[in-house]
Amino acid sequence: MSIYIASDHRGVSLKEYLANELAKEESVVKSRIENKAEDDYPDFAFDVCSHMSKENDLGILICGTGIGISIAANKVKGIRCARVLSLEDAKSAKEHNHANVIALPASMDYHEALQICIEFINSKMSNEDRHIRRVNKITMYENGEYNEL
Repeated sequence: MSIYIASDHRGVSLKEYLANELAKEESVVKSRIENKAEDDYPDFAFDVCSHMSKENDLGILICGTGIGISIAANKVKGIRCARVLSLEDAKSAKEHNHANVIALPASMDYHEALQICIEFINSKMSNEDRHIRRVNKITMYENGEYNEL
C-alpha cells in the first residue's frame, strides 16, 4: 500500500509536513505535478486519483477548504473521497463508506491533520452488511448498473 498525497498552492506546507511525517512509516507518493503560485486543485485530484490503485492505495488531498478537491476527486471512477475535519470523520469515512481518499483544508493544524491521516490509514473498512450494501450501490451507480430508483 502506498499513500498518495497532493495539494494545490494553498496546502503546500501542510502537504510537505504530512508527506515527511507519514514517510517514516508508510510508502508516500507525491503528485508529479509541480505547485505554482496559483494552480488548480482539480489537476492534483485527477493526478493522484488516476494513478493510485483504487483497491490497495490511499490518498490525501489538500486545498483551501478541502471541499473543491474532494468534489474533483470523486469524479474519478473508483474513488470515494471524503472531506474530513476530525478523527471521527476519518474513521467513519473509511469504516462506513470505504473511502480510499480524504481531503483536508489547508488551514488545519499540522498535528491534528497528521493524527487524522494516521486514523484514516489505520482504520479498517467495515464488513457489516449495511455498509457493504450502501457502498455497492454507489459502485453500481458509478458503473451505470444501479436501476432501483
